[in-house]
Amino acid sequence: MATVSSNQAKEQSSFLTKKLLPWTLYALILVTLLHFYLNTLSFPPSPQPQLLHSLNSHSSPHSPPPSDDEKGEDTSCDYFNGKWVRDKRGPLYNGTTCGTIKENQNCITHGRPDMGYLYWRWKPNECHLPRFDPLAFLNLVRNKHLAFVGNSMARNQLESLLCMLTTASSSTLLYNNDSNKFRRWHFASHNVSVSLYWSPFLVKGVEKSNGGPDHNELYLDHVDERWGADIGEMSLIVLSIGHWFLHPAVYYEGGLVLGCHYCPGLNHTEIGFYDVLRKALRSTLNGIVDRRGGKGGSDGVGVIVTTFSPAHFEGEWDKAGACPKTRPYGKEEKKVEGMDAEMREIEMKEVEAAKVKAKGIGGFRLEALDVTKLALLRPDGHPGPYMYPFPFSNGAQERVQNDCVHWCLPGPIDTWNEIFLQILKKWEEQHRTEE
Repeated sequence: MATVSSNQAKEQSSFLTKKLLPWTLYALILVTLLHFYLNTLSFPPSPQPQLLHSLNSHSSPHSPPPSDDEKGEDTSCDYFNGKWVRDKRGPLYNGTTCGTIKENQNCITHGRPDMGYLYWRWKPNECHLPRFDPLAFLNLVRNKHLAFVGNSMARNQLESLLCMLTTASSSTLLYNNDSNKFRRWHFASHNVSVSLYWSPFLVKGVEKSNGGPDHNELYLDHVDERWGADIGEMSLIVLSIGHWFLHPAVYYEGGLVLGCHYCPGLNHTEIGFYDVLRKALRSTLNGIVDRRGGKGGSDGVGVIVTTFSPAHFEGEWDKAGACPKTRPYGKEEKKVEGMDAEMREIEMKEVEAAKVKAKGIGGFRLEALDVTKLALLRPDGHPGPYMYPFPFSNGAQERVQNDCVHWCLPGPIDTWNEIFLQILKKWEEQHRTEE
């Protein structure tokens, strides 16, 4: 009987952990995401503080050539398992050389005093991840349309890429609509278009608002046509979802209510959000395959799914010290677990399932940009209180808003795009082999 009781206790503990852990993060992440949803305007760069001058010497795209041990490239490498190591070169750009950084991620210009977080690079276990080469990227996407689709993490990654590309070629903003949620840039030097599509669920959704329902409504079997209508003109699609599925929502499938997540007062079954995330991503990938599959050559499409990027709240979101770390975690210091692991696993499995479905269909390529682990190890890379300019200019504050979800620019998220470039190189090699 003692053994049975012990096993029951373990099962109950595991059940409670899986059920309650998302809610522990929910209260913190939800407030941050709502803030960024309601405050999406960009602003011109603020006047540069003196500390930027010291960073400029490390941020030039004309930095010294890499050492011999940094020159090799292996596009077959597993880039997603490794550790963060120091890199004295620093980033390609900074808060004044790039004009597309969202104000809330411009940590240096906002007075973040420590700059150590800028001098790390990701080192895979078995190979080298080359420094980002903007001209190589532009050459690979020449005459193509690259679209970032999803939530504010998609925008964060897009703005990182734009900052790195503009160190080699200037861009023009062609289109801007709905508070910067739908934008398009053009690099005339290579005839490349780069677009942003706000679609936090990828599938059709009605977002909660002051004048509407107090929950989101998701239609899991319909792609969001705000971006889906343009699938035919997209050459590369980068998808990013996850955090918005934590919000209260009612889910529909086949025209009927499937269930809901945190919907007190509504007569719907609580089904959580994990299976809903799975269904939404499956509908999205199937929709792309159905609309674009079989079109080879220049009409083909490549799809990247950027996996879930963990938050790093260590305290209340509106108190100083919510994400206080100033250096990365060590390789074995932190493990992907709980909600972060569940979200990542769903995304990875759906990518593999879509690959099986699309096998033999010409012109369709799909990869997961599996950043969950390397993101987890960077608690130092968030804006924290520096989402606003000089938050402590009047001394210590009892209450100060923190962003421990998004990433400073420049910052760790630049690495996402370094790996993205290597995926494009691998696809180019495969394409040449198939010809």
